[in-house]
Amino acid sequence: MRTSPNRLIATIFGAVYVLVGLLGFAVTGSVGFIATQGGLLLGIFEVNPLHNVAHLLIGAALLIAGLSNAMAAKATNTTIGAVYLLLGIVGFFIASTSLNILALNTADHFLHLASAIVLLGVGLTADKTVRTHATA
Repeated sequence: MRTSPNRLIATIFGAVYVLVGLLGFAVTGSVGFIATQGGLLLGIFEVNPLHNVAHLLIGAALLIAGLSNAMAAKATNTTIGAVYLLLGIVGFFIASTSLNILALNTADHFLHLASAIVLLGVGLTADKTVRTHATA
């Protein structure tokens, strides 16, 4: 069986996002769950506990899809990529407001946009299958 690009990307991104979610708790011990400002992960990415939970859930979804089949990975990559594209754009407008319940900062916006490009790029272009109709 050929390795699916969607499964590979989903598995890698899933593992990274789970790791980031776990590491985030190390810097958010004194931060409110939905605080608009959070701790700095790797010195540049602002996170709060809700942001960490979101990373864990997204990472788990990607991992599960990546470890299952190409169709699930393709759908998950495309869906999460679209959500990250929207979050990356909207994040620029809500960062300095009370709507910023994920404690997003500029570095987060660009990381979300980069994730969106990769996930959508692979999700929309890789693992295309040609469906043939059986004739009776």
